[in-house]
Amino acid sequence: MFTSFLIKYAEIGVKGKNRYLFEDALVRQIRYALKKCDGTFAVSKTQGRIYVDALSEFDFDETVEQLRKVFGISGICPVVAVEDQGFTQLGKDVVSYIAATYPDHKQTFKIAARRARKNYPLDSMEINAELGGVILDAFPEMRVDVHSPDILLHIEIREKIFIYSVIIPGPGGMPVGTNGKGMLLLSGGIDSPVAGYMIAKRGVKIDAVYFHAPPYTSERAKQKVVDLAKLVSCYAGPVYLHVIHFTDIQMYIYEKCPHDELTIIMRRYMMKIAEKIAVDTGCLGLITGESIGQVASQTMHSLAVTNEVCELPVYRPLIGMDKQEIVEISEKIGTYETSILPYEDCCTIFVAKHPVTKPNLGIIKKHEKNLAQEIDTLVQTALETKELIVVEG
Repeated sequence: MFTSFLIKYAEIGVKGKNRYLFEDALVRQIRYALKKCDGTFAVSKTQGRIYVDALSEFDFDETVEQLRKVFGISGICPVVAVEDQGFTQLGKDVVSYIAATYPDHKQTFKIAARRARKNYPLDSMEINAELGGVILDAFPEMRVDVHSPDILLHIEIREKIFIYSVIIPGPGGMPVGTNGKGMLLLSGGIDSPVAGYMIAKRGVKIDAVYFHAPPYTSERAKQKVVDLAKLVSCYAGPVYLHVIHFTDIQMYIYEKCPHDELTIIMRRYMMKIAEKIAVDTGCLGLITGESIGQVASQTMHSLAVTNEVCELPVYRPLIGMDKQEIVEISEKIGTYETSILPYEDCCTIFVAKHPVTKPNLGIIKKHEKNLAQEIDTLVQTALETKELIVVEG
């Protein structure tokens, strides 16, 4: 029955003179998402509305599922579009719509007409009243309820007339790419994929860096991170995943620095390396999955010491969330089951029994001097030997 969709957006509508830039970006993201579906589609923009029209046979559920992953969409409305052939024909079209969509004809309803084309002979209130009478004549068991109807029937009068009553929720947010690009520190855990999803929802294009430590971390651990990047890319678009071989740096820190400071010092060098790649690739900030107090390296003291090595801003979208809130989002976006697979990453291999929770920056810097002989060479080697994987969902 449905071959067209009206795409609703929320935040984009308040962007003033720049709104067209966000609308154009949303159209591009919709077209990209629909390439994953069987069928051919036309995506068009007119008068503050975006429409998707199927030009061939297509899978309705598959199409809706892809549209539900496009940031910027607040609602997906399957519509019936009819030509304006007079009010009598519109009444017949509305009756046909209800007969096909609600076959038991016993619900309460309300008409919500919107007359965008002002030369239409009836105004919105008159359309509501007249069409309500037509429906009651056709379906005597139906009743009007203006407060909490079972069916809220939308009629939009434009060049064509659009009839719809279902609004499928979209993910909201802003179209990816409208707010610059960021570098996500992606591990195999629960938190960082969620952080990537949340920052992408604000319109940020995501690149990612993963620190691999063979033989202490396996190829399956690396594949797990690739799989997580793929799941995030279903929402965020293609992800450029930079794989850094971190074993030599990690072992050198292990040999030269106090073990209770290993996590903090290792984290500082991860941030340095990630920032270098970010600058080289045009990213405007780093993104992490840190949440205050969740582990020893995420206390306020630890985060302050970690931040000190960065000149770029560090965005932490999960900073005030507890674990259960993060888990719920990971389940919603489909990353949770992959994140809990038992393949450890380099963040979990060399964890001290009693890591420092209130590191002193001066002491950390003093102990980092133990690394002076080789660390710059090791970092440079890691950057020169990094692997780039382009991941698409």
